[in-house]
Amino acid sequence: MEIGVARIRTPEDRFANVKGFPFPPHYAELHGLRLHYVDEGQPTNGAFLLLHGEPSWSFLYRNLIPVFVRAGYRAIAPDMIGFGRSDKV
Repeated sequence: MEIGVARIRTPEDRFANVKGFPFPPHYAELHGLRLHYVDEGQPTNGAFLLLHGEPSWSFLYRNLIPVFVRAGYRAIAPDMIGFGRSDKV
């Protein structure tokens, strides 16, 4: 079911040169909106869900994600709708 609002999608090339953020993008559809998330590592010992506040995005956790992955954890960091690579409404 799609929600009846206009969305704005930031072009991918705007994120091409973000230093210190080498993570490939992953996307999920949520009521017609595209939600971006970082998903790194294997869930050998469990996972960390890294939620940002306002105004921020998954870039906030760029230094923590590699630490969790090296320790054998999975790190998942979504961009809330309206922030980062996720659609804006």
